[in-house]
Parts: sequence; structure tokens; C-alpha cells
Amino acid sequence: MSSEIEERAQFSQIRYGQCWEDAEILLEGLAIQPGDTCLSIASAGDNTLALLTRSPERVIALDLSLAQLACLELRVAAYRCLTHPELLSLMGSTTESTEPTTKQTLYQRCCPHLSPTVKQFWDDRLQLIAMGIGNSGKFERYFEIFRRYILPLVHGKKQINQLLKGGTLEERELFYNQVWNSRRWRWMFRLFFSRTVMGNLGRDPSFFQYVKANVAERIFDRAEYALTQLNPADNPYLQWILTGHHTTALPYALRPEHFDTIRANLDRLEWHQCSVEAFLDGLPNQTIDRYNLSDMFEYMSLDSYHQILAKLIQKGRKGGRLAYWNLLVPRHCSPEWSNQIRPLSDLAHHLYDRDKAFFYSAFHVEEIV
Repeated sequence: MSSEIEERAQFSQIRYGQCWEDAEILLEGLAIQPGDTCLSIASAGDNTLALLTRSPERVIALDLSLAQLACLELRVAAYRCLTHPELLSLMGSTTESTEPTTKQTLYQRCCPHLSPTVKQFWDDRLQLIAMGIGNSGKFERYFEIFRRYILPLVHGKKQINQLLKGGTLEERELFYNQVWNSRRWRWMFRLFFSRTVMGNLGRDPSFFQYVKANVAERIFDRAEYALTQLNPADNPYLQWILTGHHTTALPYALRPEHFDTIRANLDRLEWHQCSVEAFLDGLPNQTIDRYNLSDMFEYMSLDSYHQILAKLIQKGRKGGRLAYWNLLVPRHCSPEWSNQIRPLSDLAHHLYDRDKAFFYSAFHVEEIV
């Protein structure tokens, strides 16, 4: 069984140099237990690696894109042979020790742990290594255009630094309403995050095939929430968008307290270049305990969604959980599925209210019955 998006989108280049989904709410939603078998959309690898902090028996990472699996494989090599500060340097996460030659040296130390195919992939893209692998994707370059050419037309470094300092809820709302949320900001945001601009510069235009909502308006509302109701000082995704690195917060898998656990559990991780549908076809029934499905349902028709949902349930164990995001296309299990899977709506809504990767319109956690 092939994937619908496989027939429409290109997967030869890195689309995401890092995961733009909040692993903290993912882990709370999945509630992984020691001994679980997890299936995860690989993307750039960060959230797949975060699953290892909960000591599952097996984590299976899948992606249609060799480029995305190359991102995961290089991260695995980095966890194996670098120190934590060196990992952050290779990622481009920090402003310390970020000379291109330093990153090249770190990459060379990782090379013995790479497969020949993946080593060749990165050898052909050493300029991406020099930038920091967290900057290597089309989506990150989209944010770089925003940061370098658009944002300075609206706000200077002083305002950006003030925003990222955070503060109390009252202080954040006051700053947003009096300083940040200007007419120029609103106009610029709605233009740059429109369906047309985002489709051509950030994502793949085919990803919007099933989108009916106003893209810019939806994302603007969520951005406003993230800038006020959540604390920017704790938000690594917002910090990267506005500065090109992490200032006062790190994504879950990059936090120092998780480094040793991830390194110790790397042998529990495997990865494969194929669709979720094709991989499930080769699995026995009742194999998977936890699914990290990213936003994969965003790119498929309702019929395709129902087909793969049935297969996910079939290959999952009773009590198993699915966690996934909706960006702009509403996809979630409906009442007619209640004898097979049930939504954990209260949990999902509670977690969504804390979602630091603010552009998503919904987060879902569902349990196989």
C-alpha cells in the first residue's frame, strides 16, 4: 500500500532540518512505557530520538525521504561520538563555537558511524554542515528569509530581545498589544505566511491540497497565543524563528539532562525509507504500542485517512496510543470508530494549550480499544 503524498510531492532534498513539533506534549500524550514498541515519523529525527528517553524496547522510524533519514542518521552518529556541547554546535543551536571549520571537524568525527549512502549525501552538502544541520531544510530557509529580510522591516533587535525575555502574563500581553502587534506586523505576517508564499518557499504546494481554511489567519491566531499566553523565554521554536538559534530554551531531545539516556538507548532505534502504509503491510497484527504520526494525515484525502487509520488500529495493540497534529486540515477519529479507537480529548486539549510549536490547529491523542 503506497502513500498518497508519495505521488505528488518531491522528497529528494531536506524539507525539515529539525522537528517543528513539541516533543514535550508528544511524550506526555503517548505515555510510553518501558518495553513498548513505537513507530515514529522520522522527519529530522529529534522527536524520534526523544522517544528513547522513555526506554521503549524498540523505536521504528519511517520516512519516504532519504534526505530526512540522513538527518536522523547524522544525529544518531552525533549522539554516539560527540559531547553535548558539540552536538549543539553541529546543530547550529548555540552561538558559541559555531565557526564553519568547527562544524566540519565535528562532522568528520561522525562519519565513521554513517552508512556509505548517508555519508555521500552529506559530503555532497558540506555547505549545510557549515550552516548547522538544524538550518539545513527548506522550512528553515523559509524562516531565514523571514528573519533576515521581513522582520527587520517591522521590529528591531531591541524589540525582538524584549519579546524573547518573556516575563509575566500581564507583562507579555502589555508588550504584545502596545509594541509588537502593530499594523505593519499584522500586514507582513498575513502576507508572508499566506498559502502561496508558504507553499512555494516553506512547504510543498501539494501539502495544501486538502486545505480549505485561511492559512495566514489561522497561523496568526496561534502566533498571538504563543507570544502572550505562553512564555517566549521557554519556547525554542519561537527563538529559532526570530534569531536563528536557541537562546534560553532547547527542544526536548537537545536538553543536557536527556543526552546520556538517548545515547544509551540508540541501539533500540531502527529506520527505514518507506511509507507508513507499506511498512504496516509487512507487520503482524497487534505489534505497535505507540504511534508518533506527526501531521501525516494533513496530506491525504478523507478516504485515505480512514484506510490507514484502520491499518494502524489493526497493527496496534489494545491500549496503544496514536498522537498526531493537524496543521490546517481537520483529521481525527469520528464516533463511528468508537468500538475500535477512542479520543483522549481532555488530555489532548490540555496538552495543546501548552504546545510551543504554535502553528498547528489541533493535537490529537487516541487510544486503541
